[in-house]
Amino acid sequence: MKLRNRIVAILSSVVLGISMMGNIFPIKSNTIVQAADQLTITNNTFWQDTSGNNIYSQGGGIYKFGDTYYWYGVHYKGAETYAASPTKKNSDTSFVSVTCYSSKDLVNWKFENDVLTAADVNYLAWFGRLGVAYNTNTKKYVLVSQCTPGIVFATCDTPTGNFKMDNITTDIGIQNQQTGDQTVFVDDDGKAYLICSSMSGRSHLYVCELRESDYCGVGKIQEVYKGDGREGNCMFKYNGKYYFCSSDLHGWNASHSYYMVADNIWGPYSEMKVMPGTDDDFSHVTQTGFFVTVQGNKQDTVIFCGDRWADFAGNGIGYNQWCPISFDGDVPYFNSLSEWNMNAETGEWSVGGGNNWITNPSFEADRVNSEVVAGWTNTGTGNSNKQSPRTGRFCMQQWSDVNFEGTMYQDIKLPNWINVNKVDKNKWNKIK
Repeated sequence: MKLRNRIVAILSSVVLGISMMGNIFPIKSNTIVQAADQLTITNNTFWQDTSGNNIYSQGGGIYKFGDTYYWYGVHYKGAETYAASPTKKNSDTSFVSVTCYSSKDLVNWKFENDVLTAADVNYLAWFGRLGVAYNTNTKKYVLVSQCTPGIVFATCDTPTGNFKMDNITTDIGIQNQQTGDQTVFVDDDGKAYLICSSMSGRSHLYVCELRESDYCGVGKIQEVYKGDGREGNCMFKYNGKYYFCSSDLHGWNASHSYYMVADNIWGPYSEMKVMPGTDDDFSHVTQTGFFVTVQGNKQDTVIFCGDRWADFAGNGIGYNQWCPISFDGDVPYFNSLSEWNMNAETGEWSVGGGNNWITNPSFEADRVNSEVVAGWTNTGTGNSNKQSPRTGRFCMQQWSDVNFEGTMYQDIKLPNWINVNKVDKNKWNKIK
C-alpha cells in the first residue's frame, strides 16, 4: 500500500549525515585552546547586562578607551515588544536612547548610561548606525550617528556621560549627500573614519576621514567601490590590512557578508567577494553590524558583531550575534557558532561544548519561503521552509498533493575530539 504524502528520513530540524574527520571541519580557528580561562558567548538568546536587564544595543560599535571596552548602540522601542513576544513581528523603530555598556572581558556588560536620548535630539524619525571616537585635540568623546536630516555629531567629556548635540550635517560631500549605512572605525593611530555608502541605491562605498581638529565634521573622502548596492558597511584591521565589509541590499533581512581588502585605508581595494563561511546560514542569520578586534597578549582575534534587525522578529531569538573570524592568509573565514569561548586578555578562543553544529536549524535564515533552504541539501520533491510553525516564524516542510519521497539533510563534519570537556589539553591542535 502506498501512503499519500509519504515522508522519508525527516526528524524536525535535526536530519544529519555526520562525518568524523579529525582536523578537517568547517571551524577554522587560529588556535584551538583549552577553555579553562575563557568565558562563554552564547548566541540565539536575549543577552542581559550584569544587573539582569535586557541589553538593548543595535547598530552601534565597541571601542576600547583605556583598559575598558565600551559598547554603544541604539535602544529602539520595538526591541522591548519583541523581547516580550518574540514570535510576532513589529516595525517600531522609535528611538529611545543611545545606550552605553562597559566590560573588561567582552562577555559581562555593565549598563552605564543612556548617553543620548530622544529628548536630547528633539526626536527624529530615524536615528541609528553610530559610533564613538576620542579626539585628542579637544579631549572629548564624539558620537557620530545617522539621523533623518543627516549626520549627528555630539560630544562629551567622558565616555559614559551625557552627550550634547554639536551639529547635524545634511551634506557630507558624497553621492546623494548623505550616508546609506555607516559605522565609525578608529585606526591604531587613533584617527577616526566614517565607513559608509551613499544613500540612494547605496552603490557607492566611501572611506571618510572625520575632521581631525574635532571629529565633528568630515574631512578627506575617498570612494572605494562602485557597483551593486551594499549596506551594513563596516571595517576591521588585521595584520596591517584593512577589510571593508558589507551586506546585500536586503533591508533588515539576513545576508551573505562581503569584504574587500587593502594595504592602505584609502585603497586601492581588492574586488568584493563573499566572505567564506557566511553562505550556509547567512552570517548566522544576521546583517553585518560592526567588528571588534581583541588585541591579546598571545594572539589577535576579530569578532564579527552581527545585527538581527528584521522588524524585531523572524531571524531567530536575540538582537546581537557575535562570531569569531579566522584567516587563511588574507582571506577571512566566518565561524558560525551558537556557543564559543573567549579570553579577552590572551585573545584566544575555542568552540563551546554546547555549540549547535547544525547551520540554520530554525530554517529562518532565508526569511522568505524557499524551496532551496540555506544550509540544507534537498533530494526528491516537496521540500521547502514554511511560515507559522510552533515556535519562531519558520519551520521545515515536506509536502505534496501527490505521493512523493523527499529528504532534507546536512553533512556535518565534526572533529574527533568533539567532547571538549574530556580532551587532554596536550591534544589540542592548531587548525589549518
